[in-house]
Amino acid sequence: MNAANPYDRGGARLLDTAAAWTLALLWALPLLYAVWTAFHSPEFSTRFHLLAPLTLENFAKAWAAAPFAKYFVNTVLLVTIVLAVQLVLCTLAAYAFAKYDFRFKTLAFALVLMQLMIMPDVLVVENYQTMARIGILDSTLSIGLPYMASAFGIFLLRQTFKTVPKELDDAAAVEGAGVLQILWHVYVPLGRPVYLAYALVSVSYHWNNFLWPLIVTNTVHSRPLTVGLQVFSSTEQGVDWAVITAATLMTSGPLLLGFLLFQRQFVQSFMRAGIK
Repeated sequence: MNAANPYDRGGARLLDTAAAWTLALLWALPLLYAVWTAFHSPEFSTRFHLLAPLTLENFAKAWAAAPFAKYFVNTVLLVTIVLAVQLVLCTLAAYAFAKYDFRFKTLAFALVLMQLMIMPDVLVVENYQTMARIGILDSTLSIGLPYMASAFGIFLLRQTFKTVPKELDDAAAVEGAGVLQILWHVYVPLGRPVYLAYALVSVSYHWNNFLWPLIVTNTVHSRPLTVGLQVFSSTEQGVDWAVITAATLMTSGPLLLGFLLFQRQFVQSFMRAGIK
């Protein structure tokens, strides 16, 4: 068998690198355009001049056009509450599915997994009717309540807990630890990378979620950032791309900054969690 030609391997590697850079550039173009437009006057929205003067006026206009401070508070409160409840419920459910045998366990877990096959948008009408019957429409709770029990989180943590040796449970039990103490001191620390990976997914999803918050919120007091952005598409505001892109950067900026700061931890967490 003839050895592979090193020039063929080099050519294939060069082709892969060129394709990767091309895709990365195509993905980054909208972001680059948003950054350019946000930091320049409106007349440079469609004109690219390297010596064009920079300005922060677009951010000031965007901030004054809508109560972004309130939107930021609502969004941070939303993702914090949802993530906290998800971590508690998913941890307890995953531990039960991983370490206990009970009647109809397989059926119950199959019903949990069925949630992964149902798009949240399919349940919009039913969820809205439920929120109306409870009487919590136009509130942060109404936005986050349908997402507080996450099938993805339960499945992810169950798979992690199943890898923990039973000998650790026995050793903790010998020391007098109860069930919750074993869960807190043994399982939760060992699943820390998975918790981080799931937290990143949850915060990103609920920070960017738009359709459901748009439906259940009507006032500034409960709107998150994504819904607040719609004020820039109204006919009264007009279409000012410089202001729109500035508002968009303010909305997505915290997530983008967080990813850039914790990129290594982000990638390592998903690798340890077994997500590709």
